[in-house]
Amino acid sequence: MSMSQEAAETIALQALGWLAGNADLLPVFLGSTGAVVDDLRERVGDADFLGSILDFVMMDDAWVTQFCDTAGLSYEMPMMARAVLPGGKKVYWT
Repeated sequence: MSMSQEAAETIALQALGWLAGNADLLPVFLGSTGAVVDDLRERVGDADFLGSILDFVMMDDAWVTQFCDTAGLSYEMPMMARAVLPGGKKVYWT
């Protein structure tokens, strides 16, 4: 199944909304990425930033599960969306 860039960005924006509403996890994201709250508003149209949000969420299976359950998405959707956004292509080292 292929996904458009627009659909991938929509999923990343949903992840951003979920993350922004999570008082425990948002500071972890900000601390680990060096982003500040203003970046969340200013960079919502930046596909690279949206990719970093999905990268962060996908660091923990529990976060993926919580986000997908909240958003009504299947669990593989964040990974599929990340693959479409800049920097998300798998690298094959063979």
